[in-house]
Amino acid sequence: MESPLPVRHGVNATRLRLPADGPWQTILEYVLERFGHVDPEGIVSRFARGEVRGVGGTVIDAGTPLGEHAFLWYYRELPQEQPIPFQLQLLHRDEHLIVVDKPHFLPTTPGGRYLAESALIRLRRALDLPELVPIHRLDRMTAGVLLFAANPETRGKYQLLFERRQVHKQYEAIAPVRSDLGLPLTIATRMQKSRDYLLSRHLPGAPNTRTGIELVQRWASSGPGAEAEPGAELGLYRLTPYTGKTHQLRLHMAFLGLGIRNDPFYPVLLDESPDDYNRPLQLLARSLEFRDPISGREVQFRSGLKLMEQPELSKSPEPSADQQPPAALPAQST
Repeated sequence: MESPLPVRHGVNATRLRLPADGPWQTILEYVLERFGHVDPEGIVSRFARGEVRGVGGTVIDAGTPLGEHAFLWYYRELPQEQPIPFQLQLLHRDEHLIVVDKPHFLPTTPGGRYLAESALIRLRRALDLPELVPIHRLDRMTAGVLLFAANPETRGKYQLLFERRQVHKQYEAIAPVRSDLGLPLTIATRMQKSRDYLLSRHLPGAPNTRTGIELVQRWASSGPGAEAEPGAELGLYRLTPYTGKTHQLRLHMAFLGLGIRNDPFYPVLLDESPDDYNRPLQLLARSLEFRDPISGREVQFRSGLKLMEQPELSKSPEPSADQQPPAALPAQST
């Protein structure tokens, strides 16, 4: 259902389903009873300014009777957010695609306490692209290559690539080294993520997830948070997800006793605490490859980022010919 209100400050209007009847005489009375504990003056002001709309853009004012509309749209007031002090890097831009390097701690889309401080809203503002939408998502704590659709007429072609698993993804992670696993290997398990449970978990039954795991570098563990066991090592792992369940890579690594460094969820759920920008989750979406549905060419986009705990053991790979040099985007748009 199309919103009658345009994107404002990079943020879509919010839709609310209304009851057909009830003890309220007007729509405003219903909204105040449901949300008045949050900001009653702000709610009344939105109705007075004509910023609450029904299907087709009809203005809903303070006197509009309940039952006259099934839905309404309104703008959320932008909260004061603590800026996340990391920039998006622009890797590629054309009329169809925007590709960026997303930093750790920045969510892909608005949610919870993050609204303007999300990759989507930052990009809409910085590039003046109000119809920009993400083609896929990365966890807030995961950094790396992230794709957005710039053209509503062609976005479905790119979304279909992900739905059909025609995109080859590679991640990198830093975790302890175990000598008894026989790497490289492919792990396949059954996972579930429920709406009322914070974490994904393994279940008995036929596998619905599959990940390839390869150890590509190793070094002596040292510094803050180092393994207590003498002679312990850390390693850089290449992870290839063949499926795309929530937290799949993090859970698979923890399942093998290779919990990713600085992971607050797996293998042990830690108490919620403020973000420590000096200890990001050591997980990076390194690259995406696919056949472009518009040009028909094979394309590859690679992250220019480096995991914080990775030592200088080898030079970073050169960008592909399809990838433009990264350009910094504003850390916080105004």
